[in-house]
Amino acid sequence: MAKDQYVYAVARIRSKELSLLSGSVIEQLLGAKGYDECLQLLREKNWGDSDAEDAGAILAAEREKTWQLIGELVKDLSVFDVFLYANDYHNLKAAIKEARMDSEYPGIYIDQGTVDVKRIREAIRTRDFAALPEAMAEPAKEAYEVLLQTGDGQLCDIIIDRAALNAIYQAGKAVGDECLKLYGELTVASADIKTAVRAARTGKDKAFLARALAPCDTLDVSRLAQAAVEGVDAICAYLELTPYAEAVEELHKSPSAFERWCDNLLIRKIRPQRFNPFGLGPLAAYILARDNEIKTVRIVLSGKLNHLPEESIRERVREMYV
Repeated sequence: MAKDQYVYAVARIRSKELSLLSGSVIEQLLGAKGYDECLQLLREKNWGDSDAEDAGAILAAEREKTWQLIGELVKDLSVFDVFLYANDYHNLKAAIKEARMDSEYPGIYIDQGTVDVKRIREAIRTRDFAALPEAMAEPAKEAYEVLLQTGDGQLCDIIIDRAALNAIYQAGKAVGDECLKLYGELTVASADIKTAVRAARTGKDKAFLARALAPCDTLDVSRLAQAAVEGVDAICAYLELTPYAEAVEELHKSPSAFERWCDNLLIRKIRPQRFNPFGLGPLAAYILARDNEIKTVRIVLSGKLNHLPEESIRERVREMYV
């Protein structure tokens, strides 16, 4: 891949970075008197569109703007499939459970993915698993059969979640861009750690963990599984030997504190892309920065809507890219 292939795209991204929300803007949102004032501040930053009246519509419009821009800049959007696989596998999970209930729940699907929602629903409805992408077909069949034969929704979720993580991990490596590779690695590692902690707290055995944990470079999943069987303290002791040693303190606080730490780590790792004039990295970083600010705005708006104290909301707010 020629490094100068995306020079124009990176130049456009540089101009768009100027409109990303900064930490000071997030402080303004946190200091707002209420939900409505937050919405007004966002509208002043040109968030949403003419039809977006509530938080959900505004955030959806912002996600759409991100991908519309990337679509204008990159001819082959498949290089960014790594960011969309989670949506695909969410939709697969939804379709299987919809089939199990023999009812339709169209509102549970996410439109932004690499596989058309109708294709997924039809494949599951007709049990034509071969109609799905190759990487999705086998876990879809396995999860479907598990749910229908045993009714074990958790096992169904595990099968699909691990398949999603494998897809994300492999896609992150396949493109050959360090930013995408980093995203895949951190996504899988953080998911594995969260799974291990939940398993330790609920007394899951090693067989469960072997099925649930997805391999990645920065964790030895066999050691993580053994630690989870021994307990949360053993997990923390193992993590002290990994690149995630700093996460131990956050794990002791709460799952949400750990998730915040993971998101902040990713933002810190990709921040140097602001000064990279070549390649896919700056575009990938922009997508992640937008996702991060949308997530943060959602946290603030949800807190304001539910009248949570400012400090309670602040504890969950992510670092900004700019």
